[in-house]
Amino acid sequence: MERLYCPPRTLIERYTLPAMGNLWTDQYKLQTWLQVEIAVCEAQAELGYIPKEAVEEIKAKAKFDPKRVLEIEAEVKHDVIAFLTNVNEYVGDAGRYIHLGMTSSDMLDTALALQITASADVLLEQLEQAITVTRERAREHKYTVMAGRSHGIHAEPITFGFKLAGWLAELLRGRDRLVQARKQVAVGKISGAVGTYANIDPQVEAKTCELLGLVPDTASTQVVSRDRHADYVSALAIVTASLERFAVEIRNLQRTDVLEVEEFFSKKQKGSSAMPHKRNPIKSERISGMARVVRGYSIAALENIALWHERDISHSSVERMMLPDISATTHFMLSEYTKLVKNLLIYPDNMLRNLNCYGGVVFSQRVMLTMVEKGMAREDAYRIVQRCAHEAWNKEGGDFKGLLKQDADVTSTLSDEDLEACFEAKHHLRNLDTIFNRLDI
Repeated sequence: MERLYCPPRTLIERYTLPAMGNLWTDQYKLQTWLQVEIAVCEAQAELGYIPKEAVEEIKAKAKFDPKRVLEIEAEVKHDVIAFLTNVNEYVGDAGRYIHLGMTSSDMLDTALALQITASADVLLEQLEQAITVTRERAREHKYTVMAGRSHGIHAEPITFGFKLAGWLAELLRGRDRLVQARKQVAVGKISGAVGTYANIDPQVEAKTCELLGLVPDTASTQVVSRDRHADYVSALAIVTASLERFAVEIRNLQRTDVLEVEEFFSKKQKGSSAMPHKRNPIKSERISGMARVVRGYSIAALENIALWHERDISHSSVERMMLPDISATTHFMLSEYTKLVKNLLIYPDNMLRNLNCYGGVVFSQRVMLTMVEKGMAREDAYRIVQRCAHEAWNKEGGDFKGLLKQDADVTSTLSDEDLEACFEAKHHLRNLDTIFNRLDI
């Protein structure tokens, strides 16, 4: 039997959460194999292909020993045969009805669907927690004003709640993708050696899938086509790419020269072995790093789609590494993100300080547009406002508003009252309700 990929023990303990890690053990995998085989037997019996009393005996006696399965596999060099041999050691004569008319991939791919859908359910539960905490903090900071930035440079005023609203919208889309991906992979295949049902009734597949909470694959070969599995992996890659985007934003906002937000730093925590002052964004950096791993698996999942003819097993070894790893890693990242956002320290005073640096250059468009409203040509207004803004920008302690008040071209167009109104952040917040209502915040 090819063993499931497992990271070194220290990494399992540190990063794999039990709710997800338990779904990718050898024990759980073999349990899903047995679940599928018994479901097929039940379907066969219901349709009259095998005795019902045999199925009852199988259900009563069937079990397996992972160590014994490995012992047999060492001899026969075939994981499924080793498993079935071990099960039959417990079942006895009734075991001849197990796997009747099936090929290995009938059981393997159907069981894999059970593992992936179970993993998707755990991920969706954790994603829901991430969505909840993001919505709560967006509501909390709906009116916490800060500088919006483009190209890393101050743009116009926004609020921190507005920023979080954008994250929430992205998480909701990620949830929708994962729900759809779960649906795509929740298929069973009990169609025989090349998918033609030559030795098994299609009704057996239909009843088996009904028992397992799956639907029959539309048109399988010897395997379920791997575009379905690539859909699942791609959905997780996009979710974790979103988490990375959020993490990178936190890392930038925690920089010493910005310090508008900060990861929670516990009382006895230390940031550096050399520099006692350090408080580093380690959770955010961890999320950024792990997203690269998940993204890398999306390429492997896409390459798994192209198999020879009706089947080869080049996908199998990849999936033994990829599916447990990507599921556990995504689950951990969602958990880390949830704790990160829930406990994130927000510094509104620093946000206002940064917003008003250089005398509030972030209000330049509002000044320009007000001058246009008062009758000045847009190109002229742009040139005048840019001149004052750049002069303020190029001086330490530059005062944009002060320069505007001293500029004859400005004062001949705008009154002091007009100019003061241009520097009120509330103008930029007047349509927040439109966005927040869309997201039910």
